[in-house]
Parts: sequence; structure tokens; C-alpha cells
Amino acid sequence: MPRTGARALAALVAAASLAAGCGGTGEPAAAPAAGASRGTLVIAVPRLAGELDPLLAASPWDALVARQAFEPLVERLWPPYGQGAPEPGLARRLSAARGQAEWRLRLRPGVRFQDGSLLSAGAVLANVRRWQTTAAGQRLLPGLVAADAPRPDVVRLFFSRPQPALPRLLASPRLGVVSPRALSPRSGEAARLVRAENAGTGPFELRERSASGLVLAANAGWWGRRERLGPALDQIQVRPAPSPRERLALLRSGEAQVAVGLPPGALRDALRDPLLTTARGAIALERSVRGLHAPSGAPSLASVWLTRIGAG
Repeated sequence: MPRTGARALAALVAAASLAAGCGGTGEPAAAPAAGASRGTLVIAVPRLAGELDPLLAASPWDALVARQAFEPLVERLWPPYGQGAPEPGLARRLSAARGQAEWRLRLRPGVRFQDGSLLSAGAVLANVRRWQTTAAGQRLLPGLVAADAPRPDVVRLFFSRPQPALPRLLASPRLGVVSPRALSPRSGEAARLVRAENAGTGPFELRERSASGLVLAANAGWWGRRERLGPALDQIQVRPAPSPRERLALLRSGEAQVAVGLPPGALRDALRDPLLTTARGAIALERSVRGLHAPSGAPSLASVWLTRIGAG
């Protein structure tokens, strides 16, 4: 397992929220060749994700894991290595009509799910029907009464009342878009996700899952590679460590670069260590980790890279 250099500086992720964002401090390292991926980010969690369906993610770490494979319609993604401007996500444009009771989404062209199917307006409508006909979806998108697709790349959402917060609501990681092929039924009507593997459009895909952890590997077909958005990591390993003390020890030893679910006492212990730091009290990572942006919800880790990778 790759490790950063001797006792690389770390930041800690607290369980209370993954909603804050941060970027590493200091000057960014020189970028490798465009599109290159390297290194492994190890995340210590209290327990493995119990639910890989983004809609049903019950904990911050469930949402964090699911977010890497399943993308929400609305987001802004930053390129790795501090180079370039952010790009919009699956919905390139979002505009309102009828006093914000109607919203029009223009989809990014050429996006494919990891199972090879195309992200089309029809695929989005299957997800919208799922959100409309499940309790979890109804809570996340209150007042959604109808949707249609006047063009193959355009989806319209209709609400019973003005919904000015829709851009923020659609950025929720729990509204990650899934392939209709992985839904039962595929129409999306009260559907459940029957296959998490290869069901998303995201920068990482689920490669291994066992009692010892999860492995997410960089998705070679991710649309963001065309836009030079990364991912700059080869892998993300999710490692269960039930005790906060264990997770803090993994950070201090360099065996993990991120830890989630640290209570206030563990965070205070970390702040006493000159080799550890925190970011806004919510997201923490080694200072060798760069490029983490999380304006809301569980962050995409596509832009994250490690400035130092030493021999294990």
C-alpha cells in the first residue's frame, strides 16, 4: 500500500458533517503528464458503507463512498494540481422559468455510465421517477410533480410551487444518478438499485468489496478525463477502524490519509500534534493531500492528489 513520506502532515474528517470544503495549504506540486493518475488515498472509517445506493446512504461515510461512483446532476469540479477553472458536472446548464416552479437542465453530451449505457434525458427521467416515487426521493425534492424531456439532452422539472433552492438540492450526493439498467424496474417507478457495480458515471468505480475494506479504482472512461479533471489517484481504499483512537493512530502513522467519524476529543488530540491539522473542523487530511474541494455534501475525490508518495 503506497504511503506518503515520513509522517506527512494530516487533516482529519469529523463525522458530524462532510459538508465543508478545503484545499491543501502550501504550494501545489508540479503536475504530472495530463491525464496521469497515481497513488492511493486511504480513508479510515468507523465501519464499511452499509449502503452503496446513493439515495439510501445513511451516514456521511456511506455518502462519501457512494459519491465517488455516482454523480449528482449539479456540481462544480476542479482540476487536479491547482491548474484550470472548475467545470460544471452532468448538467452543464440549469435555468428557471414560471417563477422558479419550472427548471430546465441541459445535459453534458457524451457521458456514459460505467456499464456503457449513455446518460440521456431518458436515463435522467428514470432517476427522476425514482425520486418521485420513493420516500427518500420525495424528502430530497419536495414538491416535484412532473418531468419531461423535450429534447434528448434536455430535462424539465415541474414543481407545485417555486423552488429557488433547486440547484442546491440537486447537488446532494444522495441524488447521484444511476444507470436504469441497474434499477428494478428500469422505468424507475418505486425502483430499487439492484447492482451498485458499474452503475454510475463517476470518476471511480467499485473494484473490490470485502470485510477488510472497499477498493475504488479510477474510471478510465470518466467524462471528466476529457476536461482534464482527473482523477489524479489510481485508487481509493476505504478501511474500517471502529475506534476513534484506531483511526487517529492510522493518520499519525501515515497508513491512512483521511479519517472520518472523529469525535471532538479525538480532534482536540489531533490538534495537539504538530504534524496534524484540521480544516474548518469537518474535513481533515494529510497535508500531502491536495485538491480537495467540497462546497456541499460529500466531496468528489477526483481532484485529490498526493504530493509525496514514498515506498511503503
